[in-house]
Amino acid sequence: MVKVALISGSLRSESVSTKIAKNVGELFPAGYEAEFVEIGNLPLYNEDIDTESNVPAEYTAFRNAIKSADAVLFVTPEYNRSISGALKNALDVGSRPYGQSAWDGKPAAVISQSPGNLSGFGANHHLRQSLVFLNMPTVQQPEVYLANSFEIFDESGKFNEETAPFIQSFVDAFVDLIKKHQA
Repeated sequence: MVKVALISGSLRSESVSTKIAKNVGELFPAGYEAEFVEIGNLPLYNEDIDTESNVPAEYTAFRNAIKSADAVLFVTPEYNRSISGALKNALDVGSRPYGQSAWDGKPAAVISQSPGNLSGFGANHHLRQSLVFLNMPTVQQPEVYLANSFEIFDESGKFNEETAPFIQSFVDAFVDLIKKHQA
């Protein structure tokens, strides 16, 4: 079973990013399991509280969840032309301690979304910058910037018929990337 960690960059209970991630998680083929990894409970990263003798339990649980995943899908809103503080904190927590990054080498994919027309372009590219440093090979094409994100769902809460085929092509590209890195 290939395990894909789903990370939503939004903490809101009715988050569009989380709704998108749930829908995408259902599009993986047989043999893939998509599972949410919580980031809202992580204390702000502080090296003073992350020592060999005193690692916060939330850090350990998060790092273990990422280490046990084969790949990571990030779905992020745009906050001030970048990613949310919660998502940046998760990246920092997972990358420590130095030389022991939980992210290292894991295939990744990025979806950004916005209720406006800019579709989270800035957030998408800021996140990709961090993923380069974290050594996470990332799906390049198709790029997914979802504009007017409140309008991409049907009445049942699933992707509408205009959005679903595009997102499926993205998932297929992600699966191909995962397979290449497992070989």
